[in-house]
Amino acid sequence: MAPFGSSNWLYIILIGLVVGILARAITPGRRRMGVILTCLLGIGGALLGTWGGQQMGWYAIGQAAGFFGALLGAVVILGLLQLVRPR
Repeated sequence: MAPFGSSNWLYIILIGLVVGILARAITPGRRRMGVILTCLLGIGGALLGTWGGQQMGWYAIGQAAGFFGALLGAVVILGLLQLVRPR
C-alpha cells in the first residue's frame, strides 16, 4: 500500500497543495511560504496525520490518512513552526 493512498506523484503533490493552502487559511497569522513549501506542508501533514492516526488506532497499519487527517496534521505542523520561528 502506498503511504499516501496513491503512488501517483502528481496526485500526491496536488492534494498536498490543497491541504497546505487550507491549513494556511484556517490558522491565524501571516505565513510567508511559497508554493513548494505549501506543497511540502500538505505532504508533511498527511504523513503526520497518518502516523498519529495509526498510533491512536484511527487508521490500520498501511492505511493512509483521510483528507481531514492530513489537514489536522498540517495545522499541527504550522502550530509547531509558529512556536519555533522567531517573531
